[in-house]
Amino acid sequence: MKKMYSVFILFVLLLFGLEILINSSAVLKCVIFSIDIFKNNVFPSLFPFFVLSSLLIKFGFPEFMNGIFKKVMYFFFKTNGKCSFIFFMSILSGNPSCARLIRELYLDGSINKYEAIKTLCTCSFASPLFVLGTSSILLKNKTLPFLILFCHYFGNILVGILIRSYHPSKYDNKKISFFKAINDMHNKRISNKDSFGTIITNSLTDSINTLLSILGIITLCLVITTIIDNNLNLPSVSQSVLNGFIEMTQGLKYISLENISINLKSLLFVMIISFGGLSVHLQIMSILSDTDLRYFPFLISRVISCLISSFTLYIILTCSIIKYNIIFIWLC
Repeated sequence: MKKMYSVFILFVLLLFGLEILINSSAVLKCVIFSIDIFKNNVFPSLFPFFVLSSLLIKFGFPEFMNGIFKKVMYFFFKTNGKCSFIFFMSILSGNPSCARLIRELYLDGSINKYEAIKTLCTCSFASPLFVLGTSSILLKNKTLPFLILFCHYFGNILVGILIRSYHPSKYDNKKISFFKAINDMHNKRISNKDSFGTIITNSLTDSINTLLSILGIITLCLVITTIIDNNLNLPSVSQSVLNGFIEMTQGLKYISLENISINLKSLLFVMIISFGGLSVHLQIMSILSDTDLRYFPFLISRVISCLISSFTLYIILTCSIIKYNIIFIWLC
């Protein structure tokens, strides 16, 4: 059975290589498009956050966050208060920042394995700037992007609440003290023996290496979607959705061009954004490749979040339609 699996992989890779040779012009355009996405969107939005988050970790900011938000994080998610740093930074910067922050805190010993897995399942947020900007442009609507963002956040947070009892962290019953939080941050900073120059250099190098890996994964996924589009004769909507579950940005663009209702487009948007796409999953797997954190719980959490987010948006849209119909009937 294992030999057949190896033969199958070899067969797929050979077909993949043959397709690249046959449709080299389409693949070349795809690679250029991925580089454009990277230099215009990914690098400018992620690089500053990557460097800043690394510096904040080295200088003890998660310890400060732990002192302030430990009871809040335990109440909702039963995790270490340091996970609040990952939570808020992930909301601001979006994927795959959460995986990078989790990796650094986990390897540093600030959070344990179960806290890392639970936080990874909870904090896989898409960038709010990406969701609001892309959705408003593609859907040509000012209200729906905010609903999509709300449902996406709600789905993630509800997943975190559902799994909160999975290996809960030890409860810290000490009173919250701002001055103790400052002291913990200071102690963490002085415990780091690296010079400021070394910290800056390591942060820049690690950030650039991570971003180059992200560029390669985005390019790979876009090439896969190009090959699928050239060889599978699927219905237009199905093909757009499939592209979205492989590479999110391209799929959302194709869905926006489909001749379907704007509400259905919104539901497909929130499903794809909540799932993240194969590209985001591979990015997170790549970042966590040198740890023992398993990918499968993250995959399950994305499926659940996808279902919760889309169902929530469906309920909101349905209630809105019913409300408008009642008002219309009343006015008539």
